[in-house]
Amino acid sequence: MSPLTTTVRDTATGPVITVAGELDFATADELRDVVTGLALAPGQRLVLDLGRLDFCDSSGITAFIVARNHATAAHADIALVAVPGAVLRVLRVTGLDQVFSVAPRQDTHRAGGD
Repeated sequence: MSPLTTTVRDTATGPVITVAGELDFATADELRDVVTGLALAPGQRLVLDLGRLDFCDSSGITAFIVARNHATAAHADIALVAVPGAVLRVLRVTGLDQVFSVAPRQDTHRAGGD
């Protein structure tokens, strides 16, 4: 089990939140709190970088929807990037890939690497 960690960094276009570890019922509140604590300006883009996400259940998907609602209320945009395959499948099955701007994880195969 890998605990959830979130790291926020500001960029010229808006905040980027790197989400790592397991996003589930026990940890989804943490992501919701981080997201809703952000002051977003109209026209900014909130990016959730999921490249280090190990696991995501329905509570995690709900946290993404909370993030989208927060961005929409601020007249900002949201994107999910480096989305792991399992999460991407859930987004497609539920139709949420039509709601979010989604960029899947680009798998790279290196000798001795991942």
